[in-house]
This record gives sequence, structure tokens and C-alpha cells, in this order.
Amino acid sequence: MAACLRPTVLRRMLLGACSLRSCTLGRPAGLRFVCHSAPEEVRESTEEYRYVERLIPPSRVPAPPVHPGAAPSGWRPPAGSPPPLPYMIRRSRVHNIPVYGDLTHGNRSTTLIRKIEGDIWALERDVKQHLAEVTGRDHPTQVNEVTMTLKVKGHFQEELKEWLLSKGF
Repeated sequence: MAACLRPTVLRRMLLGACSLRSCTLGRPAGLRFVCHSAPEEVRESTEEYRYVERLIPPSRVPAPPVHPGAAPSGWRPPAGSPPPLPYMIRRSRVHNIPVYGDLTHGNRSTTLIRKIEGDIWALERDVKQHLAEVTGRDHPTQVNEVTMTLKVKGHFQEELKEWLLSKGF
């Protein structure tokens, strides 16, 4: 049928169908294609789905393997039970100790401990005491009770990670 129409008539029909001004009863006018053929039969193949499952990424990080000591990368698993302290530090989603370093304003170094649960002030006291033993001087700290984080002025990532591992976190 479209081959019988002149090009100008066909162009006007298509422009009218696509224009925003041509509306009938609140609906835009347009070409409507109706297919009266029966839908094809749909088959569900469960044996081919195994190929699709390989492509879907895992929804969670698997549980860490149990090592008697440190892994070759240096990672150590948490203790079997949490230590009997008034605070708890959860591991990150990839099972690492959540101690991070931050460098701001070019040379201001701070250490951040995240994922703290329980008495954050007791953790601050213990961290200050440990750093005083290690370095011989007192270091300023900042406690954020809303985000449950602890900032320590200075670069103490490795010292705090080792200390938390020795505590059993």
C-alpha cells in the first residue's frame, strides 16, 4: 500500500503522526500496526541456563577461608569469637580491617578507624594509650558519634591494624 502512495502524501502522513499538535481525544495520532498472527510458542530451557549463571556476578563476597596463620598476602582472619571489650570493630565487606589513611591539604596526615560499634570513647582511650606506648607522646583524636568513626592525627595505619589484629578483631 505504501508503494501506491505518492512520496508527498506518505511524508505528510508520517509528519502528522509524529507531530505533537495532531492529537485526537487526548491521544497522539500515529500509525498503528496490528498483527493478527498467532504468537510463537515460547519454550523455557533450563539446561541452557547454566551458561547464563556463569556470567552473573556473585551477589556477595564469599566467606573468608580459615587459615592457621597469615595468608601469603599477609591477610589474617578474625579470631573465632569477638574479644570481651565494650566496643567492636566490624571488618569491611571484603574482610579487611577498616583502618584508612587520609592526606589533606597537601601534608596533613590522619588515620581513620571506621565500623565501630559500642563504646567509642573506650576505644579512643585504648587507642591513645597504645599510641602513647608506641610513640612516647600523646596524639590528638577526634570522635564522631554520628558516623561512629575515630580520627587520629598522624600516619598510624600499620600500627593500628596490627594492634587491632592482636586484640582479635
